Amino acid sequence: MKIHALTLSILMSNAALAIDVEHTTTPIVIDGVAESAWDKTTWQPMPYLMDGSLPNSDKDFKGRYKLLWDENTLYLQADITDDVLIDTHPDPTEKYWDDDALEIFIDSDASGGNHQFNHTAFAYHIGLDNQAADFGSDKKPHLYTEHLVSNWKRNTVAPYNITWEVAIKLYPNDYQEGAKNTPLKLTAKQVIGFMLAYCDNDGSKVREHFMGSHEVQPVNGDRNRGFIDADVFGKITLLSRK
Repeated sequence: MKIHALTLSILMSNAALAIDVEHTTTPIVIDGVAESAWDKTTWQPMPYLMDGSLPNSDKDFKGRYKLLWDENTLYLQADITDDVLIDTHPDPTEKYWDDDALEIFIDSDASGGNHQFNHTAFAYHIGLDNQAADFGSDKKPHLYTEHLVSNWKRNTVAPYNITWEVAIKLYPNDYQEGAKNTPLKLTAKQVIGFMLAYCDNDGSKVREHFMGSHEVQPVNGDRNRGFIDADVFGKITLLSRK
């Protein structure tokens, strides 16, 4: 079997960034305040440029994150340094990628493939209003805020970083738009496709920076592939309870 060189490069890059996720028995309160349960896991960086220009990491943008899980939920805590917060589109389904937004990519069975206009994977764009948007099968943006709980707080001392917490429910590949869909139960040793990114706008009509947790090999110079192709996600493995 022959493997295309680009595909092999992507697989090798993302395999190197596979992450083990600790189980938590302590309820995580999604309030933008990190409780002690987060102390059991380690920070992961968001160093990769996915679109735009590279920001100044001292103040313009710098990000890192942690993950935990329980039987019903994947938990995310992101620590974001961003000197300017922008949300210029009141409609959360309009050009949400050009406002400041936390973008969570989830492929519940790590099967990969094109997901731009289907739900074999999701690219949740969570705005500063904590609403989550992605494209549906009708090729139009929709809100999927009911899939998650999101909350953030900005610290009042320099560097004024944001603590952003999200609790995410995962869904199977047969998710149907407008139907009653049952979230998955999470289990130990489950492998999930995952990537995290941040859209950063400092006052322009479009975002200036788009930084992510995983290196994406460009296609015709384009690294902004996560909202199209779940093959560029990394992988996380849910660890057994301790």
